[in-house]
Amino acid sequence: MQTLVVLPTYEESANIENILRSVRKSIPEANILVVDDSSPDGTADIAKRVAEELGNIDIYIRPEKNGLGPAYRAGFAWGLERGYEIFVEMDSDFSHDPAQLPDLVKPIEEGADVSIGSRYIPGGKIPNWKLSRRLLSRGGNLYASVLLGLHVADSTAGFRAYGKSILEKIDLSTITADGYGFQIEMTYRAKQNGGKIREVPISFVDRVEGTSKMSKSVVTEALWLVTKWGFERLTRAK
Repeated sequence: MQTLVVLPTYEESANIENILRSVRKSIPEANILVVDDSSPDGTADIAKRVAEELGNIDIYIRPEKNGLGPAYRAGFAWGLERGYEIFVEMDSDFSHDPAQLPDLVKPIEEGADVSIGSRYIPGGKIPNWKLSRRLLSRGGNLYASVLLGLHVADSTAGFRAYGKSILEKIDLSTITADGYGFQIEMTYRAKQNGGKIREVPISFVDRVEGTSKMSKSVVTEALWLVTKWGFERLTRAK
């Protein structure tokens, strides 16, 4: 099955070459799409150089920094137009281990619609998080799961794979979240469309190089959207 790995980037010059080489090593048959938000640090130029060497790497440059959700939507739409069957999303900073890509893709090859790299099922790990961050993440996931009826342990996970058919059912043009709420919204919409979701355990680590894109506004957006969707869900159920 034709697989596309979508890597959104903004100022990832410290990581992009190594992540591209690592992804290629882990799943050599996959194509890679770098979606760069016109990084001022030359991320796209480095990616182009590596692409010339390795092949099967495309660079999609957006005019400005515009959020994680829109970057993935653009990458998925690009892949759907070209007939890809499996779509992988992952960070470019090594918080998601490229060596785990075959395990992530396998459920889609076996017929699942969504495969989530989960930190919160048996075997999942977050080796270097403080207790406060663990509680915030677990609490957010529990809140989303209960309010939206997801029955998913890690709906906020950004290391995941989708099958072509579920992306077509979801209709990417209707997805609204820009930040990390995008992951929850995609999980919710997949569930609404009857998608089969499987979780596979992963080990998640914080970036070593570069700057984190997490912010209070990203967390606030996700909380507001989950509350809004949950209210709408409860209203429809009456």
